[in-house]
Amino acid sequence: MTYTKILYELTDAVAVITLNDPATLNAMSQQMGTELLDALKRGEREARAVLLCGSGRGFCSGANLADNNMDPTDLQRDLGTALDTLFHPIVYQICRMEIPVVSAVRGPAAGIGCSFALAGDIIIASDTAYFLQAFRNIGLSPDGGASYLLSRAVGRVRAMEMMLLGTRVPADKALEWGMITRLVPDAELDAAAMKMATDLAHGPRALGIIKRVAWGALDASFETALTNERIAQRAAGRSDDFVEGVTAFLQKRPAAFKGK
Repeated sequence: MTYTKILYELTDAVAVITLNDPATLNAMSQQMGTELLDALKRGEREARAVLLCGSGRGFCSGANLADNNMDPTDLQRDLGTALDTLFHPIVYQICRMEIPVVSAVRGPAAGIGCSFALAGDIIIASDTAYFLQAFRNIGLSPDGGASYLLSRAVGRVRAMEMMLLGTRVPADKALEWGMITRLVPDAELDAAAMKMATDLAHGPRALGIIKRVAWGALDASFETALTNERIAQRAAGRSDDFVEGVTAFLQKRPAAFKGK
């Protein structure tokens, strides 16, 4: 696929995917979403970690309302169609892909952009970042998995505050609430996020297994979580990287993981 609304670059086993419509603060259009989903699947094939970021002053300002062909006179209109066909598959891909995803957020992460950012396994925000559930401001309800991601990250009460009031949560409060992993000065965001993604890309095959177990535990009983850990440990223990990790430990040298 030829990309016109995103940038894709493979660097040191990291697939850097950049939302690239800075004039709209990277508002998510149908075209951008189609390209993003393709790039995420490509990154899972080609890389060992993904870095998701936005060009210019914002991560993603939400859905591009100018791209909406909704007919206000159609009483049977269904704005959920795009969720079924595109935006929810994007969130699912981020959460379920077998490699770690780092979100690098500066400026707004609003609406569907907030969901895409929070779906990352590691979320690094600059001091200019803010997170916004903008849906109520245009008479809609949260989507992109926001009700799930927020409730589990910050708890029901704070998630309800964000969704019902539609007010901005700045990066420092997002860190305090447990929404993000790290907060850095804006000038350091790109380097910090790339270093994190590169470190993950050089990690063992077990990182993908850890990710799967951790996401699965959000909805699992304790007994199911224990079973999932048992299955995961078998898979990790059969990887080449486990052999390398133990060998390197015994030889007192850094492990050279291959992601296998």
